[in-house]
Amino acid sequence: MTNVFSRTELLLGSEGVSTLAKSTVLIFGVGGVGSHCIEALARAGVGNLILVDNDVVSPSNINRQSIAYHSTIGEKKINLMEERIKDISPDTRVITFEDFVLPSNVDKFFEMKVDYIIDAIDTITAKICIVEKAKEHNIPILSCMGTGNKVHAELFEIGDLSKTSMDPLSRVMRRELKKRGIYHLKVLFSKEKPMDVGESSVPGSVSFVPPVAGLLIAGEVVRDILQM
Repeated sequence: MTNVFSRTELLLGSEGVSTLAKSTVLIFGVGGVGSHCIEALARAGVGNLILVDNDVVSPSNINRQSIAYHSTIGEKKINLMEERIKDISPDTRVITFEDFVLPSNVDKFFEMKVDYIIDAIDTITAKICIVEKAKEHNIPILSCMGTGNKVHAELFEIGDLSKTSMDPLSRVMRRELKKRGIYHLKVLFSKEKPMDVGESSVPGSVSFVPPVAGLLIAGEVVRDILQM
């Protein structure tokens, strides 16, 4: 008899499916990257997902976020994501934190046993303190660099922060982490030159770029957990 993970088991084996079911992934950010990443992890059978976000759906999210529809405008992203996970995999344990990540509260997210951390947020201060804590606790982490103002999702790659280029966020992260004695970090990045969107205070984004980033991150995390 087939089940939700029958096709997954053909590739990963029963042991792989079991390992994922026992694994815990902590994800910061339920946006364009994070929402698709989380959904892919749930569909892959990761058994424990910890979500951190404090935003609500706005009309401008509909073009790229898996939980964003006209019907969900104004609702908490984290609650919508939890409902979505439960509909995909009812046995998945979901823990949610309705919080912005700050240096003053970051410690509480590291009180649980976590196998992997995904940073899918935009705020540099928060990204830095998440990376610092992950390194301090010796937890594997994958951090998403800039996906805004880009249209070539096929140019995304996963590698070390020291190898990045053409990405303003990566440049700042390299500089700030170096000050803190951190020289290596696994990241998703693109060498595509960001498009000029004029004087806009927010980056442009399109439907097919952040989701690809989220799916690539999910795949890398699953492979890392399974040591594939």
